[in-house]
Amino acid sequence: MSEQRPLRIIHCFRSPVGGIFRHVRDLVIEHSKAGHEVGILCDSSTGGEHEDALFDDIRPYLALGLTRVPIRRSISPSDVGVLWDAYKKIKSLRPDVLHGHGAKGGVLARLAGSALRVNRYCVARLYTAHGGSLHYSRSSLLGQFVLRMERLQEYLTDALVFICEYERDTYTKRVGRPRTQTRLIYNGISERDFELVPTRSDAVHFIYVGMLRDLKGPDLFVDAFAKTERLIGRPLSALMIGDGPDRDRYREMMVERGLGKRIGMLPAMRVQQAFAMSQNLVVPSRAEAMPYIVLEGLGAGKTIIATRVGGIPEALGKDSEALVAPDNADDLARVMADAIRVPDWHEKTMPPIDQVRSVFSATVMAKDVLKLYRELLERRAAKTSKATS
Repeated sequence: MSEQRPLRIIHCFRSPVGGIFRHVRDLVIEHSKAGHEVGILCDSSTGGEHEDALFDDIRPYLALGLTRVPIRRSISPSDVGVLWDAYKKIKSLRPDVLHGHGAKGGVLARLAGSALRVNRYCVARLYTAHGGSLHYSRSSLLGQFVLRMERLQEYLTDALVFICEYERDTYTKRVGRPRTQTRLIYNGISERDFELVPTRSDAVHFIYVGMLRDLKGPDLFVDAFAKTERLIGRPLSALMIGDGPDRDRYREMMVERGLGKRIGMLPAMRVQQAFAMSQNLVVPSRAEAMPYIVLEGLGAGKTIIATRVGGIPEALGKDSEALVAPDNADDLARVMADAIRVPDWHEKTMPPIDQVRSVFSATVMAKDVLKLYRELLERRAAKTSKATS
């Protein structure tokens, strides 16, 4: 296969929000600039004005277009119809690569890719979990079902891409040692994200940026904020920036605790706008893979305070004083207090920007992913040629 031939790449995922969407956008831009034709297939029922604006940003790079179909979060009989509609659309685009992201995206890409294989298409089928189904425990019936489905789908997978060591190790622990090719390729941010974002003169002490759902820990942020005020001995200020199903519940929680005037809430916005509102970014997640918000915050020169979950220690440093125990508002409050009362805490705690850039660069990520695509297609073409000779 000629190294110069442009590839036709389709990314499949469910929800166009958060880290998966960011990951795909970076791959789309980098691979399109390298001369490849790229498309997206995702859910039509998720996202709002913020996500629409992000889609507008990448439309010029989507030579294979943007296809949106209704994809429910949970397993549903309607999935059969969605799979059929998605397969027909994918087949018409004649892709070389189908890359699934997240559980539902992984199912779409691998089933559609396998159906194309039956029709003698030379297509590579890849899957990146981004946490997703790996958050399930083997101790529950639902968890056992989901993890067994992951295992079965390995037979339809040419390569598993892990975005951090934690995700790779968790997959092995919960699903089993992979029976197909794997590759560790860290999430990366683009050069524009390695620009310091100055803090506004009317900045608050802390910000939370992300989905408003319990998995991401907004309730821990509220609890820890109140405890931080008591440790510091004076009122503080904060903002929760994002959208999600539990927004109203968090608002009620703040009002009930008398924090309604000291913690504001704003809808999702571009991270650079959010970062300007505070020097201190709190990431209180109960579970993560490799969250972009941490990498973006480091690139912008912000102080990150985060739970020791997923791949976050791989970004901040495994012995970082900025890491706190999961699901522990007291420990979170302790570090939040240190961040604003200990002189030069940022300089002593945050990893150097150059160190972050050397590992978590979108350019490096995109090149490594593209190299894997090429390897899989060349191997597939060689097998097909051998079988027909």
